[in-house]
Amino acid sequence: MNFLKSIFLVVLFTALMGCKNDKTEDSNPALGNETVSTFYFIRHAEKDKSDTKNPDPELNQEGLGRSIFWAKVFEPIALDAIYSTDYERTKMTAAPTSVQKAIKVQYYDPRNINALDFLTENLGKKVLIVGHSNTTPDFVNLVLGEKKYSQMDESDNGSLYTVTIIGNTATSTVLNIDISTD
Repeated sequence: MNFLKSIFLVVLFTALMGCKNDKTEDSNPALGNETVSTFYFIRHAEKDKSDTKNPDPELNQEGLGRSIFWAKVFEPIALDAIYSTDYERTKMTAAPTSVQKAIKVQYYDPRNINALDFLTENLGKKVLIVGHSNTTPDFVNLVLGEKKYSQMDESDNGSLYTVTIIGNTATSTVLNIDISTD
């Protein structure tokens, strides 16, 4: 049953990627006329909270399962790049997709992002970005060029933000992918 639910979610996710909503104009001429760039933003999977003093915990069992699930979600997508912050929980979340796609994870500092450089470097690409509850929406906002999304809830490990830029027009969607076993 979980496998069928996973397939359904992948099909739903793929269908939603074709939907356009929440358009914003980006006046950056470096982005080209009709070039399509797609950015998939996720927060790291569930982390191990057993040691509250550990600033860099790994994933717990549920998180390991979710990281494998994310790889299944991204399996039909021809990713060109994967970015992650340099924390165990984000690296572990990106790892199954990285291995599956044979793409080396590139690390970024969420406190030091130049949106124009990032967009120019990833022009025409499909890119996965793994971050945190407070950095993922900020990065999405930078790519959109507007403050649209606020910090994620600490319990939210299933939201997928997708930003598609076609020429100078950016669209965004948020999809919550629940992997519960009920």
